[in-house]
Amino acid sequence: MPFPSDAVVAALSGLVAAAATVLLTVTARRRTGRCRATHRLLAGAGALALVSLLIGLAAQLGVLGHQRAGSGGHFGWATLVSVGTTLSGLAVCVWLLRLPGAASTVATTVRLALDGLVMASALWFVGWVLFSEPTRLLGSATPVACAPILLATVSTASTAGLALIVTLRATPRRRLAVFGLGTTAVNLGGLGVAAGLCQGGTTLVLASAALLAVGLLVAALVMSGQAPPGQVEIDLIQRDGEYAIAPMLAMATSAMYHLSQDGRFDAWGIVAGSVEGFALVARQHLTLRDLRGYAGRLAEREAHFRELAHTDPLTGLANRRGLLGQLHGWAGQGRPHVLLGLDLDGFKIVNDMRGHDVGDAVLAEVGRRLRDNLRPGDVAARLGGDEFAVLIDGGAVEADRVAQRLLEVLGQPYDQPDGPVFLSVSIGVAEPSGQPDVQLLLRHADLALRYAKQRGKNRIEQYDSAYDQLLRRRTTVEHELRGAIERDELRLAFQPVASLPSVRPVGAEALLRWHHPELGNVRPDEFIPLAEECGMIAKLGAWVLHQACHQLSRWLADGHDVWVSVNVSPRELHAPEYVVQVAEALRAHRVPPQRLVLEVTEHAVATDLDELIRRLTALRRTGVRIALDDFGAGYSSLGQLRRLPIDILKIDHSLVAEHEPVRPADREGPPFAPMVDIVMRLGHQLGLEVIAEGVTNPTELAAVVAAGCRFGQGALFGWGVPAEHLEAMLEAATSPGMRRAPAQRAVDTRPEQEEHAGGGAPEQATPESVNQHVGAVDSAREMRQA
Repeated sequence: MPFPSDAVVAALSGLVAAAATVLLTVTARRRTGRCRATHRLLAGAGALALVSLLIGLAAQLGVLGHQRAGSGGHFGWATLVSVGTTLSGLAVCVWLLRLPGAASTVATTVRLALDGLVMASALWFVGWVLFSEPTRLLGSATPVACAPILLATVSTASTAGLALIVTLRATPRRRLAVFGLGTTAVNLGGLGVAAGLCQGGTTLVLASAALLAVGLLVAALVMSGQAPPGQVEIDLIQRDGEYAIAPMLAMATSAMYHLSQDGRFDAWGIVAGSVEGFALVARQHLTLRDLRGYAGRLAEREAHFRELAHTDPLTGLANRRGLLGQLHGWAGQGRPHVLLGLDLDGFKIVNDMRGHDVGDAVLAEVGRRLRDNLRPGDVAARLGGDEFAVLIDGGAVEADRVAQRLLEVLGQPYDQPDGPVFLSVSIGVAEPSGQPDVQLLLRHADLALRYAKQRGKNRIEQYDSAYDQLLRRRTTVEHELRGAIERDELRLAFQPVASLPSVRPVGAEALLRWHHPELGNVRPDEFIPLAEECGMIAKLGAWVLHQACHQLSRWLADGHDVWVSVNVSPRELHAPEYVVQVAEALRAHRVPPQRLVLEVTEHAVATDLDELIRRLTALRRTGVRIALDDFGAGYSSLGQLRRLPIDILKIDHSLVAEHEPVRPADREGPPFAPMVDIVMRLGHQLGLEVIAEGVTNPTELAAVVAAGCRFGQGALFGWGVPAEHLEAMLEAATSPGMRRAPAQRAVDTRPEQEEHAGGGAPEQATPESVNQHVGAVDSAREMRQA
């Protein structure tokens, strides 16, 4: 019969183990998601440990047999206890491998398992040295080797090794360290119970049972916390593999000690050493493979970032750095190449009027068109803003063909949700000369591009050495232009507008002129584009507006029936403060608003029609009249013309001089200009007045008069002249008896104007009637609105 104390110890151990198992089960039921499954696994491990404990205690106390396992032990029950403890330890190992960070990938799980195996092999080998001949750490109490003990030792070493590795890698470590001690105690307890059953040691069985129960309770208490116990972190670069040093040192030291004590290595020792070696080799092989994969990913990312560093993110083309790399490479190889510099004409206005989203969409479309229209081997790049470059693989002939194709393709409309965008492109072409010099080639292409824009844009220009002088002049002109107003170097010239057929001057267009003391007379087509590029155009426009209004007020005060027109750049037109500037200029110089005409080019229509209509409508509310300049040479369509709030059409010279005058087929009459006739009819249908520009000879004059055009402008009537010269022309055209006093300007001439707007020119217009009509810039539509 067992001693009462043995039964008490056995009962307490069983109760504690049972309570711990119940606590693990309750904890598992409180968890949700993946945590519930893992805690169920722990609850199962606790149940297996509890069953093993109960079997061992029952066998030791003789409950399971007629004879108490004391002297000879009970091998079968010991085997069951060992198997149960092993399964419990295996479940704990699986739970450890399923911690966050440990089971992120299969490779991570295998790597962690191999680390645990390395540590377990070292622990088992050290234990084997200490408890085998000749050391026999427990002396005569050392258990004799048997299969249940061997199985339990392997399970204990595996659980302890993996728990140690996971604890060293986990954050935070404290709870996992306590849990690892608890599970190790459970396995040691199971090992002790199995060893006691095999050797017949009651004290060993009971002590081991108590250890198992306490260890199970500790593990259950740790798992009952609110938060998960921790997360495993594996660092492939710095700390992945340093844990193999201690196990190897431990095995080497124990092996040297064993040999020094005349010990012998049997099969189990050799197996333990072999497992350690194979685990280390497999672990390092896996690490090497991971490092190779990591290095490959780094190389891919490096290549990706290198590509990003040489690629424009908006268009997908090469950027400036990528283009320079290609240029240096081709120059070093002696490969023939030509560089094209491209710049979109008018793109800044698109950004200002339509917004940067539309501008970015246009730039992306430019990139697509470049890719689709280049040959294999050619390189397209975006250098910044609306500036692009194309590196041509070949010589000048290939470059010329590519440039011509790009000029056509990039000049086509860019469809956008709120209406098409019309742009053109200027192209500069440069070839390497002499020794390969990448920076010099870029500079030459840029110079050719600037020259193309200076010569009217939408064209191709080959680099010439004379461009260096042009660039120096351009720089000088831009610098001197900034102080031209303050130095009183600017003047206005006035080109007369004549009534037809009397050719009397009735109006004038204000033209800006610049005379520099050193540069001489600088042409407007040279300094006006510069003013737009450097931001001076608003300042110049304000000066021209005030000077024109001042001169107009003087002419009106002298009794001249005349109007003055002022050209407005798109940048000025779309400035929010421009309407206020016009109103202030009219008020400051006391000019009747209808005497001032603002001329807008057709290029402004190509940017944003809706915004243009809003701006022009705001200007017309001040009372001024709006003229669409150069009609027939730009982008405006008939549909747009119907929507534009304008008063006057100025027919471009190309329409006036494009065809020879023809004679009417079904009636008698003088020859007329077909295109002018069409525009005249269109203008009358829309209630607009029409002015023919660029009339240079009597033949063209006769043709536009025959077409019904009542106003003309051009060399035939006079070039731009100083204000006093035009005043003399006005004096000569109007006798003192015919000139009206300033107070008589409001005379109503509506019947005569409506007659003129009917389509045919009057047989004879008196000077007074003509001047009254044109001076007010009133068409029939305007008179109906009055």
